Amino acid sequence: MRKLIVIATCLILSATGIMAQQTQGKVIYERASQMQFSFAGMPGGMEQQVPKTRVDKFELSFGNNQSLWKQAEKENTDDDGTFTSGGAQIRMVVAGNDDVLFNNFDTKKKVEKRELFGKTFIIDDTLSILKWKMTGETKTILDMPCMKATSERISKRTQVNMDNGKMERKEIEDTSTIVAWFTSSIPVSAGPAEFQGQLPGLILEMDIKDGTQTFKAVSIKKETELDDIKEPKGKKRYTAAEFKVEREKMMEEMNKNNQGGNRVIRMN
Repeated sequence: MRKLIVIATCLILSATGIMAQQTQGKVIYERASQMQFSFAGMPGGMEQQVPKTRVDKFELSFGNNQSLWKQAEKENTDDDGTFTSGGAQIRMVVAGNDDVLFNNFDTKKKVEKRELFGKTFIIDDTLSILKWKMTGETKTILDMPCMKATSERISKRTQVNMDNGKMERKEIEDTSTIVAWFTSSIPVSAGPAEFQGQLPGLILEMDIKDGTQTFKAVSIKKETELDDIKEPKGKKRYTAAEFKVEREKMMEEMNKNNQGGNRVIRMN
């Protein structure tokens, strides 16, 4: 009888621990992006003005098996990414900074709101799940035990070159090694940016292609406003394929309209 009581007590304590796990909250991430472009032929000093790394903050709210990703409130409102030299002006627009991403882990559905040259797009899509390999390595992040997982992603990225004042954009196929650190202490398969529904725990750190882009959680709150985790709304909705066509049209039009001294470069 005493043995049965001990076993029952252990089961109750175990169940209590599971129930106590965090399933909602808000995470602030820092995203560091390496700028990959060439300014050959541009006015002297402009290439030196543009930082090699850009750091932005984002917030992830999660709860009810859903998540919402968006840019955190800016601390430096004067930084508009504009650089001027010799009468020429370049404005850097980093893709994703104004985007909002809603994810539903039950239905594997995601809805994005993307801002592109003053126009708002609502895009319906499904979560893209990568194949992950557990390495067995562990470390502590924000006082939480984390496990390391790796994956590879084949995607396309836009390469931007400036040659004698002419901007050239080229889409190239890119294979990226991805390293993620996640914690099972928060059993929610959320993470930074588009990396949602990936692992059996919240991703707190991520490295994409040897530091080309990194995400690092800098703070976690145990609660969030669950009513704020909802789909972005808009008059017209697009599929991912339809949005890609619209984006290419707008980029071509932008290139035609920016043949003078001013340039807008969107870093994808």
